[in-house]
Amino acid sequence: MSGYRRLVLATLALAFVVVVVGAYVRLSDAGLGCPDWPLCYGQSVPAQMPDDLAHAKAWTEMGHRYLAAALGLLLLFVFSMALKKRQSRSLAAALVLLVVFQATLGMWTVTMLLKPAIVTAHLLGGMATLALLAWLALQQFDFVGDPGTRAVRFPACVGLVAVVVQIALGGWVSANYAAAACPDLPGCMGQALPPMDFANAFHVLRELGHTGEGELLPREALTAIHWTHRVFALVLVAAVGWAAFKASRIAALRPLAALTGILLVLQFSLGVANVALGLPLALAAAHNAGAALLLVSLVVVNFFAFRGLRPFR
Repeated sequence: MSGYRRLVLATLALAFVVVVVGAYVRLSDAGLGCPDWPLCYGQSVPAQMPDDLAHAKAWTEMGHRYLAAALGLLLLFVFSMALKKRQSRSLAAALVLLVVFQATLGMWTVTMLLKPAIVTAHLLGGMATLALLAWLALQQFDFVGDPGTRAVRFPACVGLVAVVVQIALGGWVSANYAAAACPDLPGCMGQALPPMDFANAFHVLRELGHTGEGELLPREALTAIHWTHRVFALVLVAAVGWAAFKASRIAALRPLAALTGILLVLQFSLGVANVALGLPLALAAAHNAGAALLLVSLVVVNFFAFRGLRPFR
């Protein structure tokens, strides 16, 4: 295996770790564990604090920053080698620009006090980095041409779009601390259609916990955020399930279709378990990791479908 291929795969693995750790930071309420940026209370290493919980949150946040910085350095190496090899230079350059933008969003997340739009954009930027790295990694291998795989281009694309939308909705739930707004199943507070305030729920340019007018965000808005994410999960199951079914009809894509189907069932199950068990931190983080893996699986299916290739000889 070439050094460049190993570098890309290592960068992809680190990107996945950064995404999962970033989710853990958010879910453990450590996003403001360090109230300044890029240092933590003016220091590169969090100093000991009288409050052990605050100290743990500072380390959690700073650890995520160091991992993200390492990812940025690896992406610079990827870009440098791509220029030398004259391979995938545009994609490598896009990744460098994206990680710079991600760093900016990370700074704004702290300086703008966890503004929901910034937090959600930061999550989407991390997922986009992961998806582009997966595509770049696939480009480093030689695959056999198979025009038959092009037949699943449309369902694969629909499935990928559905995953991206659901990740955005999930990020909005997390950024607004709306994960417990509907504590029961299968309805929400015992109703299929509970009282909801969609106008304030999806008002993007507002502060955390407040409406666009500066008033406290009503419970009905949090309910609308959670309910939308939950209902769209059914759309996701239909869209990704359709893509997996269509891919399973093509022998070359059958293993990928099976993997995608398994990840879909696992992700849906994790979502249900999070509500049923009261959002334990480990399960909530696993739900984010599952979303990242499902995204990558759809990227892989789209890669083979749009390029007319088969993953196995």
